[in-house]
Amino acid sequence: MPVVVRPLTINDLSEADRIYRLAFGTFLGLPDPGLFDGDAEVLISRWHIRSAVALALEVDARVVGSNWLTRWGTLGMFGPLTIHPAHWLSGLAQRLLEPTLEFMRQPGITHAALFTFGHSPLHVGLYQKFGYWPGGMIAVMEKTVPPKAGMQGAVRYSEIPPAQRTSCLAECRALTSALHDGLDLTSEIVGLDQMQLGDTVLLVENSRVIALAVCHIGAKSEAGSGNLYVKFGAVHPGPGALEHFTRLLSATEALAVCWGVHRLVAGTNAMREQAFRALLAFGLRPWLQGLAMHLDNKPVLNHPDAYVVDDWR
Repeated sequence: MPVVVRPLTINDLSEADRIYRLAFGTFLGLPDPGLFDGDAEVLISRWHIRSAVALALEVDARVVGSNWLTRWGTLGMFGPLTIHPAHWLSGLAQRLLEPTLEFMRQPGITHAALFTFGHSPLHVGLYQKFGYWPGGMIAVMEKTVPPKAGMQGAVRYSEIPPAQRTSCLAECRALTSALHDGLDLTSEIVGLDQMQLGDTVLLVENSRVIALAVCHIGAKSEAGSGNLYVKFGAVHPGPGALEHFTRLLSATEALAVCWGVHRLVAGTNAMREQAFRALLAFGLRPWLQGLAMHLDNKPVLNHPDAYVVDDWR
């Protein structure tokens, strides 16, 4: 049967979403695989936020899989990569990975990474064939949000006057570049605001952004009903980083209260020891564990003193 890999279009989005849920739900053994992820809309929200580009895999002119490619400045990531269960173990995933690797090798991307299931030799072995190597456990953590929480001097991107947003985004880039040269979350911050699927919390001192958290909230976002999901959070390195990190976590709780959700979800790589310990001290506990894999075995953002929240799912 003819196999084609091409850019995914909006007409493919519904089928790609159905296959995504079916594939993960089947892999995880859910009674009704199609209900995986509830009313969270990982693929659909990424499409509308424009935080990722996608590839569609066709067999005999029918979409049977997709892969989502994200670029945060100099950092490239991919996933979720999903294939319809009827086509598992057919080698089709490799057909999606060939153009994916071309994307990750493009000029300007210095590091590339992904999240996968560490307990699956098939997943790990597949990505190793394409140059990705294990780089530490990723703990996705959760906590019930207390009914009262204060922003403690934090501001929201949605509250910043339009005339000041360009300078604010430049400050955000300066923060993320201090952690990894060229790391840029602009597309996530702006897209999330435009689609009104959450907000970005900022800690600002002397007109300088010292911490930020990009937060998906509720149904139709990547979080799902009742949840606030910190897709990316970071603190400027240096003195006071732990204090600022704790303030940032408190501010995400306050944002959750404002939106009427009760569960905070945030993940980090266990190799970022101080961030991991701080999340535990704040009351978060792991509910899902995965494996970070890095292209060419080049770890990124994994300094023990890097206060960074992300899980690359």
